[in-house]
Amino acid sequence: MRITRPRTDSERAAVTVVVPCYNYGRFLGPLVASILDQNDVESHVIIVDDASPDGSADVAAALAEAHPSRVTAVLHDVNRGHIQTYNDGLAAARTEFVALVSADDIVAPGALGRATRLMQANPRVGMVYGHTVAFTHGVQPAAPHASLPETWSIWGGRKWLAWAAKRGRNFIVSPEAVMRTSAIKQIGGYNAGLPHSGDLEYWLRTAATWDIARVNGRPQAYYRMHGANMHVTSYAGLAVDLRHRMAAFESLTGPELAPSVPGADRMVARARAAIAREAVSLALRDLDRGMRTDEVRPLLELADELDPGASSQRKVRWRLARARRGRSPAISQRALEQLRRQADRLRAVLYEVAGIA
Repeated sequence: MRITRPRTDSERAAVTVVVPCYNYGRFLGPLVASILDQNDVESHVIIVDDASPDGSADVAAALAEAHPSRVTAVLHDVNRGHIQTYNDGLAAARTEFVALVSADDIVAPGALGRATRLMQANPRVGMVYGHTVAFTHGVQPAAPHASLPETWSIWGGRKWLAWAAKRGRNFIVSPEAVMRTSAIKQIGGYNAGLPHSGDLEYWLRTAATWDIARVNGRPQAYYRMHGANMHVTSYAGLAVDLRHRMAAFESLTGPELAPSVPGADRMVARARAAIAREAVSLALRDLDRGMRTDEVRPLLELADELDPGASSQRKVRWRLARARRGRSPAISQRALEQLRRQADRLRAVLYEVAGIA
């Protein structure tokens, strides 16, 4: 990885933001405004409504009518699912750069210009991401803490891919990612076979042939947290999330990616071990918070599936035995959880600075 200062001598870029929408019509106005207000790029919006029953199509059509040269509404007559919705929107993009942003999120001021300037200065970079700020209320997130100096982190794609596999993590939330349209044309659309971890698989596929970069020190997107988020309503459960994450990493050894990724088998093995460790760690934390053994069982079963014997460690057995006797977490358990929370905060700062954790 190399870290550089941003360059400001790039040309004004044209960017299309694809907005997949299903029952999120109430959020479309603020998102579209956040895109059209990006004054250092020529921004366009393609809203793809997937036959929403809540009137979202009418909102999308009204926005397109109000901004005829900049907003396009693609309206599905029947529900085709989120993967097809993504791909329909991406296929319609004609600008040099493109982003995919859920209808309930918001693009941070200046984000598209920062991302496109980075790619204009680095032709091998196919995707740029950055720091994402979560928010829960209103249409405009509260301002984050004082910004750090803006810098660019740039990785060779395979090095970034190897680090992601070693950590077994997805470093990208989603709305902050901006891609080179030629990269999308090269790698193809989202994989319908991975509906629950399609984003991660797409980033891995991109990194197999393109460099990856990150804008540091500035929020690149605001991610709205609410009860209707897809990951909450459709793919709930930590063990389920980890299992789908593993499926995305396993795509590295498939016929499409393996020829482009030397050592793919080793990467997948590292991802498997890392996700097993995370499953055990999450189970330990849950037990230290006082959760029941049946509530952590899916995590421990997944850990054993990925790394046989992972759940038989002494620290796991001790906690399980204590929980089965109906005993509350010991003082040492509560103290350890406090230390973990401190470590979580440190990792969050490191991620904001470096983009990997």
